[in-house]
Amino acid sequence: MMWSFGEYASMLLVAAALGMYHLVEGGCSGKCCQGTDLTCVTTDWRMDRVYGTCYCDEGCIRTKDCCFDYSTECPAQPCVVTEWSYWSGCSQPCQPSLRVRRRHILQESRNSGEPCSSVEEKAGCREYRDHQGTHCGVNIGPAFITSIKFGRGRPKHDVNGTSLDPGFCMKYKMESLTPHCTVENQPHTQWMQYLREGYTVCVACQPPAMQNHSSSCQGDGQESDSDALLQWQAVGNPRCRGTWKRVQRTQHCSCPQVHSFVFI
Repeated sequence: MMWSFGEYASMLLVAAALGMYHLVEGGCSGKCCQGTDLTCVTTDWRMDRVYGTCYCDEGCIRTKDCCFDYSTECPAQPCVVTEWSYWSGCSQPCQPSLRVRRRHILQESRNSGEPCSSVEEKAGCREYRDHQGTHCGVNIGPAFITSIKFGRGRPKHDVNGTSLDPGFCMKYKMESLTPHCTVENQPHTQWMQYLREGYTVCVACQPPAMQNHSSSCQGDGQESDSDALLQWQAVGNPRCRGTWKRVQRTQHCSCPQVHSFVFI
């Protein structure tokens, strides 16, 4: 049977239309699946330009057998979270303890988008008043320290608006520390990694940690001999502790930011 030019052209158009229809039907349109789902499958061109079985689940990104249109039909959606809440108060008054802040997930990640990171963070703290508002005083014991950043949030005025004593700075030579300090990698414990033997560190003594009547902080060693071995402990990880020797007292801290801390 002989076809006319018009009939032949019509057949080509039909074949092309069927091919386009095949591409639409065979791809990931309406087939985006979460996690690893072996039933989320069809037959079409894969991303690696091989024709055959291809998938439309999140696992196909890892196994590299996604259908050609996965990235457009199933676009990655990252996790969306709220802003951090304010820091809570210390979990226990009158002793080193922990404070916490949280955020909430608004949208889980989809299609291999950026996963949700931590929704809770903890950091060391210490309060000097009990739940009834009574001042606790300062106990005799090791120096409790934390990141210098903690001092930035401390009040600079009392309840009457009077400026508080800005305090002073103590310099120490680090003599020893436990290995637990260098393994901390959470956002609010990373400062412990900068505690190193042989380094000179600066520690600020500020209200309310500073005892106004004696102008000192717990464990600062001002009344000890310069060769005395003094003890310190990192707030937020009681296993991170060690010893240091007093070098001098100064009005301002002059150590690099990463080697500056604060009595708490």
